[in-house]
Amino acid sequence: MEEWVRNIISSGAQVIDRQGYRPNVGIILCNPAGEVFWARRSGEEAWQFPQGGIRHNETPEQALYRELWEEIGLGPEHVEVVGRTTRWLRYRIPRRFLQQRRTNLFIGQKQIWFLLRLVGSEQHVCLTASDKPEFDCWRWIQYTETVNQVVAFKRTVYHRALQELIPLIQG
Repeated sequence: MEEWVRNIISSGAQVIDRQGYRPNVGIILCNPAGEVFWARRSGEEAWQFPQGGIRHNETPEQALYRELWEEIGLGPEHVEVVGRTTRWLRYRIPRRFLQQRRTNLFIGQKQIWFLLRLVGSEQHVCLTASDKPEFDCWRWIQYTETVNQVVAFKRTVYHRALQELIPLIQG
């Protein structure tokens, strides 16, 4: 494991706020052509942007780089941070998808979204960087295609994140 990853991995304790939302980061990675990274969840037909929980004593930026490494094998040297959402974006998870973990039950996610530009080669993308891969394949697509392809309960958050961040790469 890369040393910078070891330096930001914390206890791994799940954090849930008083309203029942789990803090999370979302990652929109774009290539020089303005297309975005779109990945299929392992063993499913569900496509999404990379995302993941913020651990106890971890900043959103630390979670961003940990998740970027764990889910798609990229390090800070492969990307440039273009921007981030100004506030938390929230979605509720339908009851049928909720999972109880020990005594913690969360009702949804609250996310800070980051827009990244790939500055390294796409050959550095590695979906098997972690022991338990989140995704089994990926592709570049137009950002306008993502909202209609993601699971319905995430659509509003995707729309809001894209609306705020995409102008930063189109300018």
